[in-house]
Amino acid sequence: MRTASPSRDRIAVTPSWATAIIDPVVTLLLWSYFTIGFVMFFAPFYLLAAVASQERARAFQWLNHLFYRGFFGWCRIIMPLQQWRIDPALKSVRGAVVVCNHLSYIDPLLLISLFGRHTTIVKNRLFSIPIFGWMLGLSGYLPSASQGRLAQRMVERMEEMPGFLAGGGNLIVFPEGTRSRTGEIGELNAGAFKIARMCRAPLAVAAIGGSDRLFTPGRFRFNACQANTITVRLVTKLTPDYNSPNFSVKGLMGQVKELLAAAAAAGLGDD
Repeated sequence: MRTASPSRDRIAVTPSWATAIIDPVVTLLLWSYFTIGFVMFFAPFYLLAAVASQERARAFQWLNHLFYRGFFGWCRIIMPLQQWRIDPALKSVRGAVVVCNHLSYIDPLLLISLFGRHTTIVKNRLFSIPIFGWMLGLSGYLPSASQGRLAQRMVERMEEMPGFLAGGGNLIVFPEGTRSRTGEIGELNAGAFKIARMCRAPLAVAAIGGSDRLFTPGRFRFNACQANTITVRLVTKLTPDYNSPNFSVKGLMGQVKELLAAAAAAGLGDD
C-alpha cells in the first residue's frame, strides 16, 4: 500500500522568520513581473503584434510563450530551493492535443512556456477582464463554454483547429477542469478527446508534480522557503485509431485517466 506523501499533508507549522518575511517578498517580486515587467518589457511587442502582424494569434502565442519562459526563469533566480525537471521529450511534441493533470494555477503557465505555438481552453469569465481578456482573444484561445457572445468565437476556433494542429500547433487541455486538492485524478471532461477525434490528432499525455507545493490552491503566497521539485513529464503519446469500429471517446478517456493516475501514484515531483 502506498503511504501518504508528505506533500499532501497540510500540517500547520508556526511560521519562521524565513517564511514570514521571504515568502511575501518573493511573492511580491513574482507578481511584479506580471505587472511592471509586462508593461516595461512586453507590452510594446504585444501592441506591435496587434497592429502590424498578419498572423496575430500566432504572434501573441509566441509572446505568451516568451513571457512565461521569462517568469519561470525569474522563479529559478529568486527561489533557489525550487528545482525544475522538465522532460525534453515534452518540448518536442507538435500537432497534438496535450492533456495533463491539474494541481496549481501555474500549471497552464508551465505548459505554455514549453510550446511556442499553442492554444488552450480558458474559463469564459476571464474573457471579460479588461486588457487580459482582449489578449486571450487575440491569442486564439478557446472559451470553455459556447455561451452568449462567446458562442461565435468558439465556432471560429473549432473551425480553425484541424488546420492549427496539422500545422504543428498544440492544444493544451486540463481535462479534470479544476485543480486537484489531493493529487488524485478526478473525472475527465470529454471535450479534449472529442476535439482530438474531430481533428484525427494524437494525444500527448503529460504529468505535472510539485507545482501545488510551490503555489498551493487557496493561498496567495508562493512557498519560496520550502525545498521542492517541480516535475513536468511526457507520460506517453497516443495515436488512436479513430476509424476503428471499436474506438470510443469514453474508452480513450478511461485509458488516459489510468495513465494519469499511475503517474500520480508514482509520486511525480516528490523526489
